Amino acid sequence: MTKPTRLFRYLLALISLFSGFCLAASDNYKLGAGDKIQIHVYGEPELSFSELLLNSNGMIDYPYLGQLSALHKTTQQLKQEITLGLKGDYLIEPKVMVSILAYRKIFINGEVQHPGGYEYQPGLTIDKAITLAGGFTDRASKSNITITNNASGLKSTKASLSKQVLPGDIITIEESFF
Repeated sequence: MTKPTRLFRYLLALISLFSGFCLAASDNYKLGAGDKIQIHVYGEPELSFSELLLNSNGMIDYPYLGQLSALHKTTQQLKQEITLGLKGDYLIEPKVMVSILAYRKIFINGEVQHPGGYEYQPGLTIDKAITLAGGFTDRASKSNITITNNASGLKSTKASLSKQVLPGDIITIEESFF
């Protein structure tokens, strides 16, 4: 095997490994209130929506199927539910695609330059979230940080700057005494 062929195969293996990781990460994301999704049914414009906002209960109104709960479901699970609902009575073999347009917000309170809500981004950590909020104030404690996760029933825990942030999390930066 020539060097370029080996290099090409190596690069191809790395790309497939990375794309599989990204796909797995997005497949595990659970939808919640405030997420914006897109639903496309191939060849059926009246069943396709370019932007749907999940309401406070995580519900959406969908033609022919009524209210559907997307709360705590992955895009794949919602896709399967819509496909099964449309199959037979409405369409012979529906081709459905569900994708996330925008994630629900995270919130940063306390000793940051611009406290408030910021759109979640995959791979977000507390230190990156603080950067989104303009950085620490002069009085901020860099070690007294709490994170409240809505998925775990609003339980607050002490966190480090490298902790992963999830959609809907509330980060609080306390004031330093020194």
